[in-house]
Amino acid sequence: MQLRINDWLEDSIVDGPGLRLAIFCQGCPHHCPGCHNPATHDPQGGRLIEVEQLTALVKRNPLSAGITLSGGEPFAQAAACAALAREIHQLGKTVWTYSGYTYEELLCRQDAADLLAASDVLVDGPFILSRRSLELQFRGSDNQRIIDLTKSRAAGTLVLWQDPWQEDFPPALR
Repeated sequence: MQLRINDWLEDSIVDGPGLRLAIFCQGCPHHCPGCHNPATHDPQGGRLIEVEQLTALVKRNPLSAGITLSGGEPFAQAAACAALAREIHQLGKTVWTYSGYTYEELLCRQDAADLLAASDVLVDGPFILSRRSLELQFRGSDNQRIIDLTKSRAAGTLVLWQDPWQEDFPPALR
């Protein structure tokens, strides 16, 4: 199966915890003002790549924590992204997915179900330039949530992701 991507970045430390392969999917319907990656907006841009090629990049790095599907909009290619996510899980790695849609919007979309099920964490919501903050961990604006999908599925309700490194710190230091 093929995925249309703009590019990828190996050993990213800003797109989720640990060293991650950040994959910038091509095509985005949101066109958020101030987007950090506007080159990904055109759905016909970028290039096609086999899912197996991206999986091989993760396999060759024993320190990789997993992948981050970013954009563009991964849910514009949900089937291919879900196939890749399942391959990454077979390697024992995690999958973080960024989306300009909210979790609630994605739950209403039948075509989103497989990618949601194959993702461990979802960073949801559009980037809003007026709410931008460089102090936020793994997100660009304070309207975006980091949702622990694994815990949300188990609890039957939305559970926000907690950085395991910060859980032991007092709230004033988080």
